[in-house]
Amino acid sequence: MTEKTGVMLCGHGSRDKDAVQQFARLAETLKQRLPQYPVEYGYLEFATPIIRTGLDALKARGVTRVLAAPGMLFAAGHAKNDIPSVLNTYAANNDIQIDYAKELGIDTKMMRAAADRIKEAISAAKTKVPLHETMLVVVGRGASDPDANSNISKVTRMLWEGFGFGWAETAYSGVTFPLVAPALDHAAKLGYKRIIVFPYFLFTGILIKRIYDAVDEAADKYSDIEFIKASYLNDHPLVIDSFLERIDQIITGENHMNCSLCKFRTQVLGFEDQVGLPQESHHHHVEGGTDHNHDHHHHHDHDHHHDHDHNHDHHHHPYPHADHPHGPVSLKQDAD
Repeated sequence: MTEKTGVMLCGHGSRDKDAVQQFARLAETLKQRLPQYPVEYGYLEFATPIIRTGLDALKARGVTRVLAAPGMLFAAGHAKNDIPSVLNTYAANNDIQIDYAKELGIDTKMMRAAADRIKEAISAAKTKVPLHETMLVVVGRGASDPDANSNISKVTRMLWEGFGFGWAETAYSGVTFPLVAPALDHAAKLGYKRIIVFPYFLFTGILIKRIYDAVDEAADKYSDIEFIKASYLNDHPLVIDSFLERIDQIITGENHMNCSLCKFRTQVLGFEDQVGLPQESHHHHVEGGTDHNHDHHHHHDHDHHHDHDHNHDHHHHPYPHADHPHGPVSLKQDAD
């Protein structure tokens, strides 16, 4: 049988319609850039089409090999476990080969895209402040995976040195610490005239809106400091180029996800008991949306970094710092 190859873009999904539309536009751009392949997309949760629907569409078009790319910046639980579980189950049940790309990660293209968003914010500012009197705060999504969280710190350092800012800090929108509000309180004490807040996110959503709300609150609280909100990455041309590169790396054999610091595969400080946890997806109950009732028999007690704000039980291992005063417990208090 002749092999026919297709491409599948796997997103997380969001209850925010703008976020879903932005991801769909990115998928359409990939279709235009990859005319040699059938291209489909799907979401893990909270939106349609779901990943299995996209895979069904590729199979219906005669595809026998799927190049699947996670639409995510870093490899935390979704990219390492949830999406591979869905893909592996589908491959086993449908006699189809699915090869999985690594996450976007950190490379020169992604850093240039990030730098462009910061430059745009500086250019749009009404005043001029020297870079050495400016502080940068990079905000990541936040995960219960220290490997993914540490990548945000690397992004911060590369942008800090690349621009020559006076100082820089890293914050997170949820799950880990510090959260945005305490991070901005800390930043305000350092004496810089301007603070640029850059969400290192692909798309908009509830979390982006929360981040910008926190910036507005800090600006009111510290009126002597100029706070600037930089835009998230969205469909920057270099982000599109990075997706294409990850897909091509499957074919060329350069596709290597970082496993040396993966908490599921090696003992990472503070997460030693999570080595060897089974690869499984906990998103079956929210595939396609959240308007249906569901009953679970698995429980845990920690916050999630999904782009939503309701409580539901997932089969995740508890985050060891769930009660950190600058982390998830603060997020719970803010939500009350």
